[in-house]
Amino acid sequence: MQIRLFISLLLVSVGLQAQSLVLKADAMLDVHSGKLIANPLVVIKDNRILQIGSQNQLSIPEDAKVLELKGQTLLPGLMDMHVHLNSDARLHGYKRLAQSLPRKTLTGVSNARKTIETGFTTVRNVGAPGYADIALRDAIAEGELIGPRIFAAGMSLGITGGHCDNNLLPYEYQDKSAAAADGPWQVREKVRMNVKYGADWIKFCATGGVLSKGTKVGAQQYSQQEMDALVDEASLRGIGVAAHAHGLSGIKAAIRAGVTSVEHASFLDEEAINLALEKGTYLSMDIYTTEYILGEGEKAGILEESLAKERLVGSKQRESFSSAVKAGVKMVFGSDAGVYPHGQNARQFSRMVKFGMTPLQAIQAATINSATMLGERDNLGSLEQGKLADIIAVPGNPLENISLLEQVSWVFKEGQLITRP
Repeated sequence: MQIRLFISLLLVSVGLQAQSLVLKADAMLDVHSGKLIANPLVVIKDNRILQIGSQNQLSIPEDAKVLELKGQTLLPGLMDMHVHLNSDARLHGYKRLAQSLPRKTLTGVSNARKTIETGFTTVRNVGAPGYADIALRDAIAEGELIGPRIFAAGMSLGITGGHCDNNLLPYEYQDKSAAAADGPWQVREKVRMNVKYGADWIKFCATGGVLSKGTKVGAQQYSQQEMDALVDEASLRGIGVAAHAHGLSGIKAAIRAGVTSVEHASFLDEEAINLALEKGTYLSMDIYTTEYILGEGEKAGILEESLAKERLVGSKQRESFSSAVKAGVKMVFGSDAGVYPHGQNARQFSRMVKFGMTPLQAIQAATINSATMLGERDNLGSLEQGKLADIIAVPGNPLENISLLEQVSWVFKEGQLITRP
């Protein structure tokens, strides 16, 4: 049944590309203004929006295929700036040691499909073993697989024994992350290595983390000198940097170094918030993961050490999120999917609203803000003439009920139909 459905959707997508495609719906959200436009009409030609407006203003091209999306509201495709597509949320801690690199690559194929089918047409993958995310990115871009557009970071950089190293096995196994680096010149070399093998971004660990063995979640791991060298090297290559950072000193050091985004950002104070405002740093805060880690984590193999750290971090991170929103820090949507199951990314929207954002702000974080951070605002993030036709539809008004984003009905990526009711 699933194979037949896949083939039928693929044939529809191929057929739609031979002619103009017109979408008609009950409403459309302008993510810039928050205005809900009644009875929109969107004309798609090839992979871009050719025309967009109201149904009483625009005419339908003679060759067009028209899809009536009754009861639906159109939005730009959603964007998640912190995912791990090659990670299986059912396997944490020592359970992950049993997975080979080929198996993790195949896991990424499945998770990419789940992600786009729930409305996320673009993701930033911040860390994967053996450049599996780059292989996945390229296969999707070349049409071999169905999945979101991926901005891939390759292997995450970190200190020896830090959050981005492999710390589960004893000394005699000599198990170490291939991207572990100590000192400014080693750090620069690893940045160059990632760029050599196709990374779009650099991700590094500035502090300890929740799910790593033997790291203190708030402790800074790279020195200021090392972070400065890392960001400088990435800047020379024209790519952005994402810093995993829970602890306060690591957050501040990363911002001072000039990172594009801070991931998690759990322990913020007024100085850190002001630094982020001054530098224009984006925050990507995964405030839904606490519920999965503390609810399902033990069954998935999450270590008791990690559960204890999450009990410490979770509530503080949500307080920091509220403070950052109130201060007006730039925010993007980052779920950390892979810690919890892919395809459930949108569950975070309701938490973002609960802890301080308006529904429009939460949607902007996952659309125009993310597109701006990626340097893709001309192509992505809003429904406008000339932009790529990444479009989703939900059954109602998400400004009134943000949880509707967990019920995406239609998904189009570059004008191609991915899923429908």
